[in-house]
Amino acid sequence: MYQVALFDEEHEKDLEYEVNHFLSSLSEEQFIDIQYKVAATCDQKGEQIYCFTAMVIYRKLA
Repeated sequence: MYQVALFDEEHEKDLEYEVNHFLSSLSEEQFIDIQYKVAATCDQKGEQIYCFTAMVIYRKLA
């Protein structure tokens, strides 16, 4: 069975930590793919807001 795990952080280092922590719980045979996205926008004050996301696709073992 295929599963996904989604991660959403405001800082890239936080995303890196969370994804690495999750990946450490998987075996190499479970891991399928990972996809990253970065979104940026400005708030009402003109300050940039970033959103760093990742989706890990993996096999769930029985």
